[in-house]
Amino acid sequence: MSVHRLTLGDVLAEHRRSRPLGTAVVDGEVRLTYPELDDRVNRLAAALAADGVGTGDRVLWLGQNSFRVLELLLAAARLGAVCCPANWRQSADELAYVLDDLTPRVVVWEESEAVEKARGQVPPDARWVKSGTEYEEYLTGDAPEPAVEVDDGAPVLALYTAAFDGRPNAALLSHAALVAHNMSLLHMRQMEDGFAFLACGPMFHVGTMMFTLATFQIGGKVVVTPAYEPNEVCRLIEAEQCTQAFLFGPMIDGLVEANSGGRHDLSSLRFVSHSPEWDEMITVDDSPWCASKMGGYGQTEVGGMLTFLGLGMGGAGHAGRPSPLVHVRLLDAAGAEVPAGEVGEICARGHNLFSGYWNRPELNAAKAAGGWHHTGDLGRREPDGTLTFIGPKLRMIKSANENIYPAEVERALKSHPAVADAAVIGVPDERFGQSPKAVVVLKDGRDATAEQIVEHVRGEIASYKKPREVVFVESIPKKGYTPDYDALDEAHGGGAYPGA
Repeated sequence: MSVHRLTLGDVLAEHRRSRPLGTAVVDGEVRLTYPELDDRVNRLAAALAADGVGTGDRVLWLGQNSFRVLELLLAAARLGAVCCPANWRQSADELAYVLDDLTPRVVVWEESEAVEKARGQVPPDARWVKSGTEYEEYLTGDAPEPAVEVDDGAPVLALYTAAFDGRPNAALLSHAALVAHNMSLLHMRQMEDGFAFLACGPMFHVGTMMFTLATFQIGGKVVVTPAYEPNEVCRLIEAEQCTQAFLFGPMIDGLVEANSGGRHDLSSLRFVSHSPEWDEMITVDDSPWCASKMGGYGQTEVGGMLTFLGLGMGGAGHAGRPSPLVHVRLLDAAGAEVPAGEVGEICARGHNLFSGYWNRPELNAAKAAGGWHHTGDLGRREPDGTLTFIGPKLRMIKSANENIYPAEVERALKSHPAVADAAVIGVPDERFGQSPKAVVVLKDGRDATAEQIVEHVRGEIASYKKPREVVFVESIPKKGYTPDYDALDEAHGGGAYPGA
């Protein structure tokens, strides 16, 4: 066994000894100290092992937020297995896809119509354990820590990424990657002893999971609530003296409304400034993470955050600078670094990057081409070294010798006050090979001419990137979260893409 190893299971074993009185997790009536959590994790690991879970096997959680998600992750960590908390709010067909794709050995689930229906669509190979009484019975007896040598470079957490192309992929994150990301976030958020995180966002989302694990890393308290409910969130912040919570604008507005009149003391929450009413209720935090309004660039594949605005406040780029444990390059289609001011694909190497996608060898090879993780997103290095996030890469237009990325032009189009949505395609051009064409949806009650749209874009980005033609439509067809460019090409004469 390497003396350099540090797995999530090792972190828990250390907390058992160094924080014997510390509260690890709170969930309703459940309150577990670190030794109590360690005992339950060992019992769960023994039960999983008895059902055949071993190195590389997958265990799946299908349900709302629960302390059992953390238990399942840590038990998998002790066995060298992989835990996947999946989005339980998906349709039955989507859940059946996850079950068929991931082929879990054990599924821990909460009752729902979609889960029941999905279970009937896949072969009954997995052991299904229902959360609640059945789960507690599953953890019978005492068990020592498993005598399994686990490589901290092995995957331990799988999170399905958004289906931008219509098919989700499970990103695999190793012990070492998660520990590295934890340490970066601990630094940026300036977490200290006694830190308490309220997991009121979905635990299948990297935004909630990254704070859950950073809090665990420092030996803090993870407070779990099944879902965001404003009155309950206010109560828990006061009762558990929460330092941080998974919140963004509309959620914060809901808390302000729920706590009107100051029914709950929310001053323990050290959070981002949002509004005068909110700022009165909480303690506005001055850490780099909160002072920058939690800014930066990230994705599931990097464990959460790749860059932090807190490392570049006042800079020209709104994504800041890279985490101390990674390095970033902006590369062109040939894999060469583009100069400052030019748009390229955000590519990275470093300690908190993922290990690839589950069961996607061809995609993994493409994503790791040239020894860099290709994020599929576009960015620009500003003259001061800070980074600006542009948008997803998806495809490229080649006009004369210039590379034009639709996402960059779309970003400029959408900044026009009359534009509700926009997409950009490449159309054949006898002189230039291709030229960009904008497909635009106007806001209700707003008007703009094609000429006005083009002039606006010319003022936002380099002139050669502006669309040479603009068409107005009622809506943009979508594929997942992004424009359906194939449908747009067919409808509006797109084609002649490089490499086609």
